[in-house]
Amino acid sequence: MGLLAKSRFEEPHSLISAELLETLLADYPTRDFQLRLWDGTTWGMEKQPRFTLVLKHPEALRAMFLSPSELKLGEAYIYDDFNIEGDIEAAFDLAHYLLGQGRCLGGGFDLKERLQKWSANDPRRAGPHPIELWGPVHSKDRDQQAVTYHYDLPAEFYALWLDQRMVYSCAYFATPEEDLDSAQQRKLDYICKKLRLRRGERLLDIGCGWGGLIMYAATNYGVQAVGLTLSVPQAEMARQRLRGAGLNDRCRVEVSDYRDIDHGQQYDKIVSVGMFEHVGEALLPEYFNRAYELLRPGGVFLNHGIGYSATYRREGPSFSDQYVFPDAELVPISTTLRAAEVSGFEVRDLESLREHYALTLHQWVQRLEAHAEEARRITDDKTYRIWRLYMAGSAHGFRTGRLNVYQTLLAKPRHGDSGLPLTREDWYRV
Repeated sequence: MGLLAKSRFEEPHSLISAELLETLLADYPTRDFQLRLWDGTTWGMEKQPRFTLVLKHPEALRAMFLSPSELKLGEAYIYDDFNIEGDIEAAFDLAHYLLGQGRCLGGGFDLKERLQKWSANDPRRAGPHPIELWGPVHSKDRDQQAVTYHYDLPAEFYALWLDQRMVYSCAYFATPEEDLDSAQQRKLDYICKKLRLRRGERLLDIGCGWGGLIMYAATNYGVQAVGLTLSVPQAEMARQRLRGAGLNDRCRVEVSDYRDIDHGQQYDKIVSVGMFEHVGEALLPEYFNRAYELLRPGGVFLNHGIGYSATYRREGPSFSDQYVFPDAELVPISTTLRAAEVSGFEVRDLESLREHYALTLHQWVQRLEAHAEEARRITDDKTYRIWRLYMAGSAHGFRTGRLNVYQTLLAKPRHGDSGLPLTREDWYRV
């Protein structure tokens, strides 16, 4: 099937774009989307396509595929060279296919040669640019810069699409249709049950965000909790929420690197949810060693973090590394477990929540899109596009298995005694 009716084109760029797209999509198996050029010409499903790929100007394909990579394609989207109307998550299968075609085409069809013939009318682009961090990777100063870049956006922006507790990590769903608030509450309770929290115990939360977990644990399990974050605005909001909930006598939040914490005593339980990705592979021994030192004998540490599949091989620079999570490093779960064991921990339980994160991200994207105008008002259009793209792409990564998220329960036995029950039965009691 021809991609576009060439007789409808009145300018050379339209015809060239049609020819390029026709070649790129010749063997693409799914025809459930639509293409639309800047002059209104369309191809594909006329009624209810899952999504529409909109090329916004004559040089859009040049921006997308002259040097094809995930980063370049992402930049073309955030700078409005093209748009995706409809289900943006569904567009990622097409994006990966197009990138593969863009890299592999050769012989009688030289994509790069054709794109280079177009004039590069690319004025200086305003708005967010990849952050430039200084200092050694994963030094304390540089980690502070990276965290500030990501987490110091206005809390009002996050509140548009997170649940009411502002939990910025994978939820735990009973069914795919469950609402986000219920699924996040279930996740918080599930973590508390895995830790087997008891009244009066001391809990340390490494990477506490806006304080949702420590507030839940203190209110429902009676613990004394300390939360750590590197984001000053996060800490300020968390403290405000603690005051409002009357939890100041049981919880506190500190702006501190996990490497600097020294409260003069050990904790009964430690938890880290969604912070592990920022540690860096080279520092995993230090991370687990520090947690081991801070945990009393007989205690447990629940580490919740994202990892790459051991078989995944990334091609080219990452959009997320440049625009979302600078210096973040994902490692296979085998690497994580080895570092934990070498530090002295005993691995007691490992659970993948991969499908749950795909569901979580799907709801986040939908909620962000529903508040698009507010998001642009609080930040700007490019920030909205960055977050829409990053979360939709992450959802695709979890659905396809490229990404996974694991809850690992690590014990510090006392003379060989883990202190844990023989079964997990208590985790599932209502």
